[in-house]
Amino acid sequence: MAEDYVVVSVEQASDAKVLMISVAARMAGMHPQTLRQYDRMGLVQPGRAPGGGRRYSARDVALLREVQRLSQDDGVNLAGIKRIIVLEQMVDELQQRVAGLQAELEAAYRRVAELEALGGLPRRDLVPTSRPSTALVVWRPRRGTDPSA
Repeated sequence: MAEDYVVVSVEQASDAKVLMISVAARMAGMHPQTLRQYDRMGLVQPGRAPGGGRRYSARDVALLREVQRLSQDDGVNLAGIKRIIVLEQMVDELQQRVAGLQAELEAAYRRVAELEALGGLPRRDLVPTSRPSTALVVWRPRRGTDPSA
């Protein structure tokens, strides 16, 4: 009997937690008990059905395959795999944050360009003043106080 395998990358996989443990285990090429152990260790976080059964997503299956690859092909222990997963998640979150900040920066640059085009910002000065000031501020330390405090 020929077995059919579905190739799913972690980045493109769905987050819908709809696969029963037996189906997810078969797709990942693992025993269901292995999936339970990985759940207890925190390597994968399946959803729960109303009856308490574990439900996995296609993304979970792709992650399980990656765990298996790291363990069997690269010889990484499970603690190392858990650390790799955490670090990859952090990288993904930071990349999303950077993308958001880049979008905000581009919007700010566009707004500054719009304001400059309207002539509201002479000499590229962001804080225009009505008249130049010639005020002089003199600072004198208080007597009897310790300057290093």
